[in-house]
Amino acid sequence: QVQLVESGGGLVQAGGSLRLSCAASGRTGSIYAMGWFRQAPGKEREFVAHIVWTGGITLYSDSVKGRFTISRDNAKNTVYLQMSNLKPEDTGVYYCGATKSALRLGVPNFRGGDWGQGTQVTVSS
Repeated sequence: QVQLVESGGGLVQAGGSLRLSCAASGRTGSIYAMGWFRQAPGKEREFVAHIVWTGGITLYSDSVKGRFTISRDNAKNTVYLQMSNLKPEDTGVYYCGATKSALRLGVPNFRGGDWGQGTQVTVSS
């Protein structure tokens, strides 16, 4: 099992930036990919971005493409989400996930993965 701890959330005005961090511990050698998901009030959790641990393949949701950047530091077992040009609709709890499985090469499967406790991001208009 992998333990995940997110940090870096907060309150920011529209157009501003935030950087989220997620530190992994435990059985980190089993990680295939890590990713960020978010959940707005009254809505289901949705995919934001993921990065494959070996090779660094990334994928973004259309709603954040061009504004958010996911990256990793393998030595620190940490994944980051740099968020720029934030919009009020980016508001929500951001969760970090880690998985050891893939649907196919380069496509991680986060079902049954490990999750952090979440960090709140609030973007005011």
